[in-house]
Amino acid sequence: MLDLATPVQLIKGVGPRNAEALRKRGVETAEDLLYHLPFRYEDRLDPKPLSALKAGEMASVIGEVRGTATLRARSMPIFEMTVGQGLGTLKAMWFRGTYLEGKFRPGQMVALYGKLESSRSTVGSFKMVQPQFEILPGPEDENEAVLLEVGRIVPVYESLGGTTPWGAKLGSRWMRQVVWRLLDDLAAGPQLIDPVPHSLRKRLGLPGRLEALRAAHFPPAGTGMGDLQAFTTPGHARLIFEELFYLELGLELKRKRLRDRAGIAFTADDNVRNAIKQVLPFRPTAAQKRVLGEIVEDMRKPQPMRRLLQGDVGSGKTIVALEAALVAIEGGYQAVLMAPTEILATQHYLSARKLLQRSSRQYKVTLLTGSLDEAEKRRARRRIASGDAELIIGTQALIQAKVDFANLGLVIVDEQHRFGVRQRFTLMKKDEATEPDVLVMTATPIPRTLALTIYGDLEVSVIDELPPGRSPIITRRTSEERADDVWEFVRKQVTAGRQAYVVYPVIEGANDDQPELDFPKDPSESAGQNTGAPTIALKAPAKKAAKKVAAKKSAKKSAKTKKDDELFEKPSLRAATDMYEELRHGALHGLRLGLLHGRLPSDEKEIIMQQFKRGDIDVLISTTVIEVGVDVPNASLMVIEHAERFGLAQMHQLRGRVGRGTAKSYCILMTGGRVSPEAEQRLDAMVRTQNGFELAELDLQQRGPGEFFGTRQAGLPDFRVANLVRDRRLLELAKSEASDFANLRTKNVTEDERAIVRTQLKLHWQRRYGLVEA
Repeated sequence: MLDLATPVQLIKGVGPRNAEALRKRGVETAEDLLYHLPFRYEDRLDPKPLSALKAGEMASVIGEVRGTATLRARSMPIFEMTVGQGLGTLKAMWFRGTYLEGKFRPGQMVALYGKLESSRSTVGSFKMVQPQFEILPGPEDENEAVLLEVGRIVPVYESLGGTTPWGAKLGSRWMRQVVWRLLDDLAAGPQLIDPVPHSLRKRLGLPGRLEALRAAHFPPAGTGMGDLQAFTTPGHARLIFEELFYLELGLELKRKRLRDRAGIAFTADDNVRNAIKQVLPFRPTAAQKRVLGEIVEDMRKPQPMRRLLQGDVGSGKTIVALEAALVAIEGGYQAVLMAPTEILATQHYLSARKLLQRSSRQYKVTLLTGSLDEAEKRRARRRIASGDAELIIGTQALIQAKVDFANLGLVIVDEQHRFGVRQRFTLMKKDEATEPDVLVMTATPIPRTLALTIYGDLEVSVIDELPPGRSPIITRRTSEERADDVWEFVRKQVTAGRQAYVVYPVIEGANDDQPELDFPKDPSESAGQNTGAPTIALKAPAKKAAKKVAAKKSAKKSAKTKKDDELFEKPSLRAATDMYEELRHGALHGLRLGLLHGRLPSDEKEIIMQQFKRGDIDVLISTTVIEVGVDVPNASLMVIEHAERFGLAQMHQLRGRVGRGTAKSYCILMTGGRVSPEAEQRLDAMVRTQNGFELAELDLQQRGPGEFFGTRQAGLPDFRVANLVRDRRLLELAKSEASDFANLRTKNVTEDERAIVRTQLKLHWQRRYGLVEA
């Protein structure tokens, strides 16, 4: 008999060949296949006539093929099909659609899904461009196929790759037939073990697992289409809750185990308070005091601290982290701070030394990064191993096997999202004699839903107040047509004694794929034209030099390159190295320009940053290497070129590089070419608010959890059903119920049910997310 653990190749309709294709997509068991849920549904129970539809809406249309033709347009062939529905007709068009020739024949019934547009050729008729399609079974097909394709709400699946023995893809029709039989076979066998306890299901009104899976794949008549598309039916809610419940249960058990571990009970007495007061350069804000109090309270406990410190750019997180380090050092332990880049690590090192010099005590601070020569690295490792280094600051070089700590008491991880979760754990386990406290810092505001998953094992502190004297940053957007005005404004700022950043998305070349910018995954990035009038108020004589240089470059393009550019839409991105030369000889001629990007040697990057901080450079041309941690109070202007290509979190971080002094500061978002609707939203939000959490919510909605941080976060669960943006309410419920279950507060749960939950957690949660043991 089949069960959920049955290998997929033993399921009727699959076989060894398809099983191999499914395995490559992570589908190895019957359970894996059943959790490949439909991504949308079509109402073929009572399809609407064309006369009831409106132009501009997404719609499913069922009709009869009346004819096909291939139109040989000048630029590309267009395959066109006429579909009839009574007296109404619809034209379906596919660009470069010669692959569809011979696929349709008159009299066939087809289902089309796409955006309806009014047809110019016939009044009252419609057309669909590039619709999804499915040929429906005819009277000669087997009864089961007819049953699954028409006269019901029909599930539509993403293709799992592979092909059937007769060459068809493992798409929706194949999935419907295989899943229908599989559900029938499972229902005919022994009752499946349900991983959600009966009392919990009953109290929350959730169906059983098999019932939920059937309803999600083959919704019964009467199910609301809106609920199906939004994944809010009882069946969907049950499957989503189960996934989130086990995630939160695993995290809650981690917290419980942590509370049982022996840590370091640090002392925070008058001596420690005096040590902290000596190094503070300014009076801390109320938020900084509150957060430090939360951290110190944790450090006093005999259990290891696990805390996330969130604070918007410029809120003073680093000072708080240094205060926590002093608590550890004054207690006789080492503290380590790991930063994601050498620039940031070096800046932390220099800042820490400067602050600690204010103390009457001589603290021993050591820097360890990958770019140090071998002799310096050996000396640093010896100081760390002997305990001669009290505060150790560095990059991922700290987690190498050669690095041993004498008495590690506190681990501080800056910009945690740029590391994998495993790296944090590796550093925590460096000193096996003790269980160090861990403070994770981030300047990327994290919406609560992400914090509950990525950092669900951590307590959270938030610095929600900026230090006094910080003035708001005036943010404006404009287009490249007004570049001359922008460069003149840069000149004015420099003349007034200020400095400026100009940031570009790539280092060199239009197709540069360097990793300093992860473009937002925006399928319509070039779909919308920016028609909004520039809003930045800058007036100045026009500068022509930059345009002349660009014109000369453009004139050198070969005829072949021009032809290629017409055939393939290549992003014409201005790059840091090119614009450095162009601005130096053109619009910003006479100013002192510097160039900074990630491919420069570490020592050269540090020299350039020190020159900028000293005021020897007026304008720093850079990539996003300056995104985090760079602190130059005299810099009052940030220009972000191709702002439409940046994510919200990244623009917010870049903007935070200015406004760090008392002078009025500005951020100019300059767009180039087409701006998609999604990019318009991002730019408008940047102009509207400086609230990092508000921007983070929009960023999460646009980019999705997996891409929220620009690169996929190691440790972010790969959900099969749940969606952190869509399912926030269920996530909160799952967290509450998991806490009750782990702490034995859930009523009427039998010991057998608890054993089932423990087994499920061990076999599935740990296998998929790999974090239970950490």
